[in-house]
Amino acid sequence: MDFTPSPKARDHTRRVAAFVRAEIQPREADYHRELRTQPDRWAVPPVVEELKAKARAAGLWNLFLPDEELGAGLTALEYAPLAEEMGRSLLAPEVFNCNAPDTGNAEVLYHYGSPEQRKQWLEPLLAGDIRSAFCMTEPEVASSDATNMAATARIEGDTVVLNGRKWWSTGIGHPRCRFLIFMGVTDPDADRHHRHSMVLVPTDTPGVRIERMLSVFGYQDEPYGHGEVSFTDVRLPLDAIIAGPGRGFEIAQGRLGPGRIHHCMRMIGLAEHALELACRRSLDRTAFGRPLANLGGNRERIARARIRVDQARLHVLHTAWLLDQHGPLGAYEALSQVKAAVPEMAYEVVDMAVQLHGGAGLSDDLPLAAALAGARALRLADGPDEVHLGVVARAELRRHRDAAREEELS
Repeated sequence: MDFTPSPKARDHTRRVAAFVRAEIQPREADYHRELRTQPDRWAVPPVVEELKAKARAAGLWNLFLPDEELGAGLTALEYAPLAEEMGRSLLAPEVFNCNAPDTGNAEVLYHYGSPEQRKQWLEPLLAGDIRSAFCMTEPEVASSDATNMAATARIEGDTVVLNGRKWWSTGIGHPRCRFLIFMGVTDPDADRHHRHSMVLVPTDTPGVRIERMLSVFGYQDEPYGHGEVSFTDVRLPLDAIIAGPGRGFEIAQGRLGPGRIHHCMRMIGLAEHALELACRRSLDRTAFGRPLANLGGNRERIARARIRVDQARLHVLHTAWLLDQHGPLGAYEALSQVKAAVPEMAYEVVDMAVQLHGGAGLSDDLPLAAALAGARALRLADGPDEVHLGVVARAELRRHRDAAREEELS
């Protein structure tokens, strides 16, 4: 395997990094200040559309999509360093139209959507004209096990009827959220991989109700947000089902594979930025007559952070390479490895940076508190650590069990 970036990837990475530093980061503090002080906290500050227009004009748009006509035509391995640069800023993914959950929803429509579904929803999503949400997790059951899902998508004649309650529906609070993807049980008697369907739901459909917006350690992540959404006898035509009834689990695996690694790519950038802030603080601030870097084991903490970030990056690049070579199923174990390892690493690095900043690290004057909340939340989003560790352990034990059987037979 060769992780050397192609000339195309190297050029895109250079341009994304330059745009983040020159255009986004200088305006990020004003953006967050306006979000906190404007009368409508869910309104999108004008600077976002200004930056999006600049990014699109620069050809830095839909970089996640491996299609040269609709996106940048980059492989997962080529996209990784771009996503890392975006991860340095909470605003950057939106500016490049590479923000979750829109990227995952776009990939679902790109790979599984009908021509009509792509025309109605994918095209405006890729144009940045609308936003979307993904409704899978439920408040009453352990949603990490899809067989527990209680929400239903029952077929009645030429319609599909949705009932249930979802939460942590990221993106539902955005004023431009125009559709969501709902996952529900269509046939409870089918095998566990063919019970579910995914349905495209316009947000203004009768019976869809946002019950409340949820916070993560006090952060509501406006203007996107995470909502609890109820569905009461929501009726839609059968052609709202993506790829046909019973394919929800298949689509979920196809969606979550790239989505998980995109999160991990961005977490590398977040950790890098936190480490950078920590190093600057440790050199600039003095206590007891010495720089913070020379106090309390801080040099060792910084060194270990450097090692862990570099290890995580190589792990993510290897997983991206496997994804390119073998697809989501072939990279299944590796995806679980990075999903368990990288958010934990990022959380610990950011926590170290918070500690070095003292009280300032806990405030909104710096991006560290929000970064800490985001890294911690990602240890649950797209599957909790325990699920991914279970996948890794199962594969590891299977290898040893199979090797032992082969020895016995020989």
